[in-house]
Amino acid sequence: MRIEGSYSLPGEPATIYALLLDPGVLSDCIPGCQQLSDAGGGVYEMKMKVALAALSGDFNGKVAMLDPDPPAGHRLGVEGSGKIGFIKGEGALRLSAADDGGTAVAYAGDVLIGGTLAAVGQRLLDTTARMMIRRFFDKLAGHAKKTMDETG
Repeated sequence: MRIEGSYSLPGEPATIYALLLDPGVLSDCIPGCQQLSDAGGGVYEMKMKVALAALSGDFNGKVAMLDPDPPAGHRLGVEGSGKIGFIKGEGALRLSAADDGGTAVAYAGDVLIGGTLAAVGQRLLDTTARMMIRRFFDKLAGHAKKTMDETG
């Protein structure tokens, strides 16, 4: 499954980039994330609860920040598995200064989903992925606003 899109966030690219590396911020922003710990070298170990239609289950996995290019972005590798299936993907986040003083974030990647999770149908997976991405960026925008308020 291909996922791509863009989002506008308040704050400069350097601020957004720093937030994207903060395990506490990421843990709060990733829907269903129950635990995220820094394993070093840009790798985070994650435990999350995934719910899709009548399916739900716990997943254990890793998120890796690859090819860092601060504050312009990085590639992202994700893998996880649980009783209801697995997820494996790779993508890129590109950050650029927006005309309004904020940051434009472009994301694109490919995700492979298998097991019972994949059996629920592509349309439902696509809709759920878009909803989770929107929730992630909405939460990240809240953290960016808070950071801007704190730094004045």
